[in-house]
Amino acid sequence: MQLDPYTKELFVFCNRSRNRIKILYWQYNGICLWLKRPENHKFAWPTKMLTEDIVTLEANELHWLLDGFDIWRQSPHQSLNYHAVG
Repeated sequence: MQLDPYTKELFVFCNRSRNRIKILYWQYNGICLWLKRPENHKFAWPTKMLTEDIVTLEANELHWLLDGFDIWRQSPHQSLNYHAVG
C-alpha cells in the first residue's frame, strides 16, 4: 500500500466472509488492533475488487459502515452551490 502506518489514519480491513472488520492504527507507542464481529449479520463491503487499492472514508462513513449501512450503494444528496439569493 506504500502508506505510513505511523500517521493518524485508520487502516480498515474486512475478511472474505464479511463478518469481521479489523481496524489498525498507531497510538503513541504501539499499533492498536480493533475488531468488530456482528453476531448474525455481515458487513456491506464491495464484492468485486475496487479499481483502487485505497478507499478514503470520512468519519461518518466509517461509523455508517460499522453500523451495517451499505455506503457503496447509497449516495448522499447532491451538493448545491448558490451564488445569489433572491
